[in-house]
Amino acid sequence: MSHATIHKEFPVLFSEEQIAARTAEIGRQIDQDYAGHAVVLVGVLKGAAIFLADLARCITVECTFDFVAVSSYGKGQRTSGAVKMIKDLDQPIEGKHIIIVEDILDTGLTLCFLRSLFEQHKPASLRIAALLDKPSRRLEKIDADYVGFHIPNHFVIGYGMDYAERFRNVPDIRLMPPDYPELH
Repeated sequence: MSHATIHKEFPVLFSEEQIAARTAEIGRQIDQDYAGHAVVLVGVLKGAAIFLADLARCITVECTFDFVAVSSYGKGQRTSGAVKMIKDLDQPIEGKHIIIVEDILDTGLTLCFLRSLFEQHKPASLRIAALLDKPSRRLEKIDADYVGFHIPNHFVIGYGMDYAERFRNVPDIRLMPPDYPELH
């Protein structure tokens, strides 16, 4: 399905320009918060990869990145509440300033799991940057330190976010219609 076809079926929630402007604002805030310090951006794969890349280019303090992959597993589309690490960090984080970069802060299960796990490694600081925040879906008490946009409980695609691994390359963030047919 081309971007032109998606234009007709999936309404734009946030344009490329809106995302770029908000990401730059978050980058400036991180620069202020970490002036004189290096940070490690830890992206949660796969959805946060594009946001992390754009955010890193908006940060002027020294920064490196690492990635983790986690899975919430359960039957069907509902999570069991259990989170499993699929890919762990490549480098130690003790004594470093860590910013977990996530595409969507939704139920909070994944970010609570990661925060708890990372805190055991004694970082100098640990913060969360989430492009999107869906507070209405929260099951765990957790907030992001840096939030791109607050959104209602709608399924979104684009800018790294997918439906059945599709649509990650759509350059803006779009709403998926609730009656969109299942992909096979």
